[in-house]
Amino acid sequence: MDKTYEPIAAQTLGSAAASVTFSSIPQTYTDLKFICYIQLSALTFVNLRFNSDSGSNYSVNRIYGYGSTATADRFNSQTGIDVGYFNSTNFGYSEINIMNYANSSTFKTISNRWGSEGNSGYVLAGVGLWRNTASITTISLTPYSGNLNTGSSFTLYGIRAA
Repeated sequence: MDKTYEPIAAQTLGSAAASVTFSSIPQTYTDLKFICYIQLSALTFVNLRFNSDSGSNYSVNRIYGYGSTATADRFNSQTGIDVGYFNSTNFGYSEINIMNYANSSTFKTISNRWGSEGNSGYVLAGVGLWRNTASITTISLTPYSGNLNTGSSFTLYGIRAA
């Protein structure tokens, strides 16, 4: 099935910020794709949340690797979904797919791929679950510590099934 990607919103930080939020997301698409180029002021994970929900309503399964070493982990009852491990030297890339975001009768799932050569060659793939049936109208990204650096950029796309 063909998919049509339409830009909904984009933001490039002109100064450091503690978080970035996209709100008033239209409910007219099938899925969302969120593309992020991130540099942080500290080496840490970035946390994704929906609709300002900071409760323990998220789960994540991920596999990440460095060179020939791979690790897998799973976390339940989290306050958000980790979508990448970023540093202050290089920009990292995170591609987040949010499926069926406007459906008000199912929990919401994401898939995520992340990579950054500057983080010593780490790569990550994961899936996440938000245990809530509400339609997603707001997406926020917040580092565990420090700030998102100037120049970090974020683009949210709506996907229509053709």
